[in-house]
This record gives sequence, C-alpha cells and structure tokens, in this order.
Amino acid sequence: MAQKPSIPKGTRDFNPQEVAKRNYIFNTIRSQFEIFGFQPIETPSFENSDTLMGKYGEEGDRLIFKILNSGDYLGKVNDDLYNSKDSNKITSSISEKALRYDLTVPFARYVVQHQNEIDFPFKRYQIQPVWRADRPQKGRFREFYQCDADVVGSDSLWQEVEFVQLYDSVFTALQLEGVTIKINNRKILSGIAEVIGAQDKLIDFTVALDKLDKIGEEKVKDEMRGKEISEEGITKLQPLFTLKGNFGNQIEELKTILNASEEGKKGIEELEFINKGIASLGLKTAKLQLDVTLARGLNYYTGAIFEVAAPDGVKMGSIGGGGRYDDLTGIFGLKDMSGVGISFGLDRIALVLEDLDLFPETITNTVKVLFINFGEAEAMASMKAIKALRENGVSAELFPDNKNTKKQFNYADKRDIPYVVLLGESEMNNNVYTLKNMKTGDQQEVSLEQLIASLS
Repeated sequence: MAQKPSIPKGTRDFNPQEVAKRNYIFNTIRSQFEIFGFQPIETPSFENSDTLMGKYGEEGDRLIFKILNSGDYLGKVNDDLYNSKDSNKITSSISEKALRYDLTVPFARYVVQHQNEIDFPFKRYQIQPVWRADRPQKGRFREFYQCDADVVGSDSLWQEVEFVQLYDSVFTALQLEGVTIKINNRKILSGIAEVIGAQDKLIDFTVALDKLDKIGEEKVKDEMRGKEISEEGITKLQPLFTLKGNFGNQIEELKTILNASEEGKKGIEELEFINKGIASLGLKTAKLQLDVTLARGLNYYTGAIFEVAAPDGVKMGSIGGGGRYDDLTGIFGLKDMSGVGISFGLDRIALVLEDLDLFPETITNTVKVLFINFGEAEAMASMKAIKALRENGVSAELFPDNKNTKKQFNYADKRDIPYVVLLGESEMNNNVYTLKNMKTGDQQEVSLEQLIASLS
C-alpha cells in the first residue's frame, strides 16, 4: 500500500489564492521598506551552529533546528561520549550547522563579514523564512517568514522614532487600523532589577516578566521565586503590575520607582525622546503604548524594545517586534556598532487580515481572460491574440483542451477569471472577438484593438 503523504507539524502548503494573499502582504511591506530607505539583502537558510547558539537565551537555543553532518556523522564520536547518551553533549560532534532561528543574528554576522563593503549607517531589509522547533498552535509555526528592517552603525534615537512610523505606515497600507505598538526599554528593566537587588538575575527576571500576559501575575511571581529572586524584591515589583494611565503618567511613576538607578533613568530619557518625537509627528492609524512588562526574553536587546499587538478584539499573539542592540556585532568581533531593528510576523498578519476580511478582492485574480478552445485553427488564432494581450500587460490564457464548452466556462468560474473570449468560426470569418463578462453575463463583439483596450 502506498504511503499516505504528509508534511511535518508546524509547516503548511499554500494554494494559489493563499500565495497571492501572502504576496500582497510581502509587496506592501517591501514597498514601505523602500520608501523609508532600506536596501534588500539575503542570507543562507542555514548557518554554522556557533553563529546561532548562545545568542537567544536558554529557551531560544532549545528551539534551534540542528542539521546532522553529512555521511557517517557518528563515526567521529568517541565511545565514552556515545555511551553517555547525553544528547546535549553529543550534538556539537554530530551537527555543525543549524537552520536560522531569526534574521537578526545572521544579519549581524553579515555586517561583520562584509564590513569593508558597507557604507554606515547601513539600512537593510530582509524577507526570508526562519525555523523554530516550537510547539505548533494557531499563529505559531515551525517554519514561517520574517520581514525585518534594521539600521546598524548609528545610536541615534531618531531611528526608533522612524521605526514606530514604519510600523504605522505598513499597517495603514494594509488597512489594518488600530494596532498597538508597545514599547519598553531594556535599561528600565535593568534598573528595576537593580532596585530589587536582582542584577545578577536580569535574564531570569525579564524572561519571567515577559510572560505576564500569558500566565498572569501570580505565576510570574512563582517563576521568579523559582529563580531565587527574593520576596522583598518581588514586593518592590508590585507597582509594575498595576501601572496605569497614558504614556506620560507611566513615565512619571517610573521616575519614582527608578530614582535610585542611573541605568533606569537613562531608559526613561530614551523613552521620553521617542514619545515626544511621535507626539509631534503623529501616527496615521496605530497607537504607541508604554508597557513596562514588555521584556522579550532575548539576550541581545540593550535599549528600546518593541512589540506590536493586533487591533482590540482579535485574539492573536504579537504581529511584530524588535529593539535596539548596542553590542550584537561585538559577538562576531566588531565592537561599538550599535543597531536597531524591527520585524513583521507575516503569517500572523495574514491570519489577522483573514479574520477581519481585509484582503482586497482583486488580489487572487491571477488571470484576467480565458480563451475558449473550439479546435486547432481557432486555438492558433486565439494564441496570436493572447500573445498581443500579454505584450500589453494583460494576463491571458487558452484553455488547452478542446473539451465541452460548458466545462471550459465552469473552469473559468472556479478560477474566478473575470472575462472569457469566444473565438469560433463565425468570429474568425468576421475578424472579431466575443468578449464576455463572467460576473454580469454581458458580452460584445470587439476588434483586437478594442479587446486590448477593454482589458488593459
């Protein structure tokens, strides 16, 4: 019996309509990237393992897909290591490459490797798939696209202001109005850790805090206790869980909480600069919101942290995120190269647009006109007209087989092809084409020039 075909969990096939919708999002994001001055690059699907490992924190490292070495990958493993059956220790001996987890670390590697060819500050965008060994669920996949924009080589906070505007411009262009751009600053998180006496547990603290929306206040506190953060420190955190009001009001409360932390004060100053810039420039449809529990448990953020939430009423995880990373390229040997970047979650954005019925109706019409096949002579005459239409930018095709006419019309209906041309013996004798509108049923006889003009 033949094996039933399947695909790995967390991956998907896309039909032509779905691909058309995804391309609509890609093209919208790409056009805004270029309007804002970003240049495209691409990097390999897989990197050397040591490029990726250790860059995303303990949780991130566990989600990296490793690639087995070619050939007899167990041949070079010594017996003691093999017999220990410790997968963590044996991995480095049998796997030297891994699928990329995101686009930011490969970008840092790219910058260092090509630093002599780059003019700084370097504004790049990248639209490529990434892979994570995560547990699949709605809006979370093991293979998905990221759409990233980064600026490296500048520590100016105007870059953060521009990225907030970029988010606003993209989602406005997609007609996805009412998204919330959440912002925090890693310096504020460091300041809070300092105030509660947990400087040496900053990563543990931020990873736990980042889960507040998912697991709630009490479970976050339990996780902090599990990481040996003191009860006194957790008590000092209480104002964070109840922080309310607009951006300005929250900033004033933070000034009180972080009065004893110079690092925290720097974070507040940076947030105030960004908020002032956006307040002056304005946003079209998005809103900027301070969220001091936003931590994003990635090791490399050092300044601003961004996360984008779908409009109210839409149940979906973040549809974008990013932040400032002052020392990311330093891990590859290039010091003092500040950068900041954001990412758009293509797959989740597609789900949100689908849920809200925001995809334009026209994007799935890949063919504008179908020529009915009445036989060899008629097909040849049709192909000549099709060639002329294509040369004028009109997508056209001939039904390849001389089948029952009703079946050919049904084919056009199923593919949502808006127009059909009938070129039979009568039309050929009169040098005309019968053009039929499949939605209204109206049809008319036209010349080739009129046919081109009607469909162009």
